[in-house]
Amino acid sequence: MGRSCITFAPGHISGYFKRIDGISVQTTGSLGAGIVIDKGVTVEMHEACKTRIQIGDDHTDDWLIREVLSSLDVTADVRVTVDMPIGAGFGMSAAGLLAAYSAANCVFGLGLTPEDIAAAAHEVEVAHGTGLGDVAAATGGGLVVRTHPGISGVTTRFYPEEEFWTISFGGISTHDVITSHEKMQQVAAAFPEREPTSLAEFMENSASFTEKSGLMPPDLIPVLAACKAAGIPASMTMLGNGVFAVGPAAENVLKQFGEPILLHVSRSGPVILEENHV
Repeated sequence: MGRSCITFAPGHISGYFKRIDGISVQTTGSLGAGIVIDKGVTVEMHEACKTRIQIGDDHTDDWLIREVLSSLDVTADVRVTVDMPIGAGFGMSAAGLLAAYSAANCVFGLGLTPEDIAAAAHEVEVAHGTGLGDVAAATGGGLVVRTHPGISGVTTRFYPEEEFWTISFGGISTHDVITSHEKMQQVAAAFPEREPTSLAEFMENSASFTEKSGLMPPDLIPVLAACKAAGIPASMTMLGNGVFAVGPAAENVLKQFGEPILLHVSRSGPVILEENHV
């Protein structure tokens, strides 16, 4: 039967961010704040002579997972379950990378530390333009404030009990946005000056950033307007064509525009759900 492992890593909704270009991949990333969510990516990995990757019920290949296995020089049979839309501002690529590196570490006894796993995942994200700060945030749980780029940039984590609701109209190309010098200048100008010390302040910062950054898709204008009219804190899922909003009353407002999804703040980062070394 061979060795196998099942891991889970949480996603991350970024409320606002600012790209920082360092002298290396590890010092390149972003500042900002976001919420680590209780939905993410589950990876079931078995050692195998040949790599095979399956996502959900179809047989789509995932180049990010293949990149993980290739970088570690291992082959495996991998099944990936993704809880949220990919490329829609829910940090699924970071979650997938963290879950895959954690699973490979478990199956092949690689001896990687959590820091090693985070550094490897961050490097793939930055190198391929799929994200800047999601990995650093999703190494733990909570509402996360990052004041330095890279995996050691997290300053504070706090754990709001409130529920969140989100609605997604699809993806935005993260790569196209974060590699555009013009867009990154506009984003930097919109970056909030104060660091949030509460959920309310985080949502205020995020809403202000959404308005000023020039990143908001037209689909979101009526959704955010409806939330504002109802007194519900809401903002854009960075970077995705979606909205996240706080509190139970958010569900009914978002229902007018689609199918809302319930989220809670994750209490932890990547975890091993099951391991078998027979």
